[in-house]
Amino acid sequence: MSECILPPPLPDAIPPDRAVGITTTVPVEVIFAAGLLPVDLNNAFVASEDPSALVREAERAGFPQTCCCWTRGLYGAAHRLGLKRLIGVTQGDCSNTHALMEALSFEGTECIPFEFPYRSDGRKVHRSMANLARELGADMAEARRWQEVLRHVRLRAEEIDRLSWEEGKVTGLENHLWLVSTSDFCTDPDAYRAAAERFLQAAATRRPIGHRVRFAYVGVPPIMPALYDHLEAVGALVVMNEMQRQFAMPGPRVSLGTQYARYTYPYGIFVRLEDIRRQCALRRVDGIIHYVQSFCVRRIEDRILRAEVDLPVLTVECDTPGPLSGQLKTRLEAFVQMLEAKKRGLSIF
Repeated sequence: MSECILPPPLPDAIPPDRAVGITTTVPVEVIFAAGLLPVDLNNAFVASEDPSALVREAERAGFPQTCCCWTRGLYGAAHRLGLKRLIGVTQGDCSNTHALMEALSFEGTECIPFEFPYRSDGRKVHRSMANLARELGADMAEARRWQEVLRHVRLRAEEIDRLSWEEGKVTGLENHLWLVSTSDFCTDPDAYRAAAERFLQAAATRRPIGHRVRFAYVGVPPIMPALYDHLEAVGALVVMNEMQRQFAMPGPRVSLGTQYARYTYPYGIFVRLEDIRRQCALRRVDGIIHYVQSFCVRRIEDRILRAEVDLPVLTVECDTPGPLSGQLKTRLEAFVQMLEAKKRGLSIF
């Protein structure tokens, strides 16, 4: 495989008066319109030199080990970055966000709530965005201008995704990293766009990645990104990252409210299933890796996913950052072998 060109890292020094932490994807167009810089705490946590240290910092502050590790990591990342302001999604994401905001607010961080509507509705999303704009001192006309600026950046991410499934020239890990970074564009859309263009130029010259099985990765982004490399090492290629792709907001030009109403992540499993089935068929997927985070309410959705998709599903549950366990490696390898046998029309029983 050719050299991996990664998205740009977070700047070493983010101006504290301009930085705004976010707990998941929110309308970053509004944040940029306010002259502020979004910082996705999820990315800052998992890409840090020692994610486990951030988790331990939260535990020392009183967060229980039975609290989702992502929540503990977000708290640690917010502290490590010295953030003074945070936007927490209080409807359409993790219920732990409420307690996280309370803990940070108690310590002096300004915490601003943002709500996606319970059901996808462009007008209601627009109202939530207008409320956020008032909180941040932004103008919605400027936010719409930023939508057009970011649309051209998002198109680069969409092309990276296309090279993943249509030409097989982008690894599952690269796809994950580039798409997940569209939640905040690494705080610098120009830098992201320039790096993405360099990556696209390099990837276009590659030979297709050899693989025998094609996977869709469904669920929240993994706390253990090493699973992509392991799958590729045993002959499988992830050609779809469900939620990461949604962060990139692919599709034709629409209004800003509609853009975030079309974004499936906040609106539950049934809206997501429509997108999952459509993309799995388009990308000729052989099986699904359903990632669930320990202690996450989304674990309950696994039974619905299994009942509603006509593909083999392997559910992978992880807790803390680190290398893959031997048991998990064995389960992944066995799933790949099962699908290989199925494609050849063989019985493994």
